Amino acid sequence: MKVVLHIWRQARASTSADFAQDGRMVRYELADVSPDMSFLEMLDVLNEHLIGKGEEPVAFDHDCREGICGTCSLVINGRAHGPERGTTACQLHMRSFQDGAEIWVEPWRAKPFPVVRDLVVDRSAFDRIVQAGAFISVRTGAAPDANAIPVPKDDAEKAFDAATCIGCGACVAACKNASAMLFVGAKVSHFAHLPQGRVERERRARNLVAAMDAEGFGNCTNQYECEAACPKEIPVRVIADLNREFTKAKIKG
Repeated sequence: MKVVLHIWRQARASTSADFAQDGRMVRYELADVSPDMSFLEMLDVLNEHLIGKGEEPVAFDHDCREGICGTCSLVINGRAHGPERGTTACQLHMRSFQDGAEIWVEPWRAKPFPVVRDLVVDRSAFDRIVQAGAFISVRTGAAPDANAIPVPKDDAEKAFDAATCIGCGACVAACKNASAMLFVGAKVSHFAHLPQGRVERERRARNLVAAMDAEGFGNCTNQYECEAACPKEIPVRVIADLNREFTKAKIKG
């Protein structure tokens, strides 16, 4: 199949909030694309052609290519991770597009995620939020037997749903406010529903919200775009959990 690609090319890191000043869209044509290729494999083919012509290949993030690591952060035709729901860019296949389709590929567009080069963005803001308290620091001794601490089924399922977050940043890219509430909510909700995480619940909620605000992420205005874009389909319920935990923490002081 044939495709026409319009890809954001940016030779160096962002220097301003005005993305248009730092790079431009460049048009490429590919005529040897297999419908069974993943989107990243198609970009590999493009880069092989560019290298063969002595041109600079397109820089893009990838690692596991199995929908686990969350590094394949691309906006494809205006949608984070592309047109398929519950799918990362590395899991998206070219059969999702028509023969001869024009495809627009851009990096995440958010101030806290500055573009490093081409389609690569710096998402270390998420790492700093996690470092602020998205973990259990209390000493619990040796690992207990699996059934030693009873966890209600409903709590276990809610914790597992939140724990599926891969930190890709699609929620931020899809939100008009560049809000990280779904990501932070997933981290807070994950631990809030487990006995091991409840010891530090107030401190965790306060610290993660403070870190999120310090990084410059926007607030949630209930557009639900984050849930629609999330490749793991994390529900916006986790944002309600975050608001609840944060309010309790502020009341307790």
